[in-house]
Amino acid sequence: MKYLVILGDGMADRPIEELGGKTPLEYASTPKMDELASKGEIGMVHTIPDGMKPGSDTANLSVLGYNPRQFYSGRSPLEALSIGVPMKDTDIALRCNIVTLSEEEENYEDRTIIDHSSGEISTEECAVLLEAVKKELESDIFHFYVGTSYRHCLIWENGQVVDLVQPHDVLGQKIGDKLPENEMLRSMMKKSYEILVNHPINIQRKKKGLNPANSCWFWGAGTKPALYPFKERAHVKGAMISAVDLLKGIAVGTSMKVITVEGANGGLDTNYEGKAQAAVDVLTKEGYDFVYVHLEGPDEMGHQGSVEKKVKAIECLDSRIIKPIVEGLEAAGEAFRMVILPDHPTPICIRTHSAEDVPYLLYDSTKQRKTCNHYNEKEAAASGNLIAEGHKLVDYLLEV
Repeated sequence: MKYLVILGDGMADRPIEELGGKTPLEYASTPKMDELASKGEIGMVHTIPDGMKPGSDTANLSVLGYNPRQFYSGRSPLEALSIGVPMKDTDIALRCNIVTLSEEEENYEDRTIIDHSSGEISTEECAVLLEAVKKELESDIFHFYVGTSYRHCLIWENGQVVDLVQPHDVLGQKIGDKLPENEMLRSMMKKSYEILVNHPINIQRKKKGLNPANSCWFWGAGTKPALYPFKERAHVKGAMISAVDLLKGIAVGTSMKVITVEGANGGLDTNYEGKAQAAVDVLTKEGYDFVYVHLEGPDEMGHQGSVEKKVKAIECLDSRIIKPIVEGLEAAGEAFRMVILPDHPTPICIRTHSAEDVPYLLYDSTKQRKTCNHYNEKEAAASGNLIAEGHKLVDYLLEV
């Protein structure tokens, strides 16, 4: 038996008036997911432990079978693992987003955060910008590391786990009271704006009508993680397919194989087909038993507040990832169990994460049923099926 988790990051949502009171998942054309739902099981799963912040860090740990209450030490340390940062026990890792701030105001504190992703800027462009910041701000205490797209890492030697605001939580808001209380971090963010605002790359981006990447934003502080191998946790050999450093870091921390797919970028224009083929190959040709396929697109479109693009991301997940994976495994004669779900909702109406339960779809190629289900939040909730502890979902998938 082969096992798969197909995760549409932030795919769950709330009813939207312009979609006739439907959610993007309910509205989207998802024939493959609906077909699998009609032969499988749908229900709800509680991925965010009560009292913890809703995020892809806690939620994906939960889905992979690691109780966040026990194993979560911060988001950034997981991302640091993925890019090979040599963390010491006394180091603090912070996420360093390169964001878009408004430029009309005189004072930094009066600026508004417009875009947490700087228009999903490319890794290549952002690496040049981070290098400019690094030349001016790196020290014996602070070290910058390039990640993916707008997502980068700052290591603070002998630092402190300080409370910092997530940029995607305050889009469209003035930043003055959202900045770090720690004076060193606050000063570095202000200086980064001075370094980046007139950088040639940003001048060109503005000429092209693109959002400039004009400031660092620090958040997600945490200590070195202490995970243990997924094979010990689940007793199967696992692989991770994702464009996002966080998921790659979780894979590194749990000794899973990290599969890098060319053209996979965490955006709407990612290499869907490449991800699907990589999943089929690792299960049928490389001797792996379990694969976790992560798609960032629905979450990013939720943060952007784009109903149309979020619907499109969900439809691409259905037609360009799930359908070819199912067909590829069937053609190879493999028996498989697959669970499809979001990690958390990213509702269009708030443009950030929320902690509601999310819908799951469990399909077993050897135990097909005949029901009339469609896969969406409404029908999953109506099913009455609930997995109250998200970290036990993987055991349900593996029939442990």
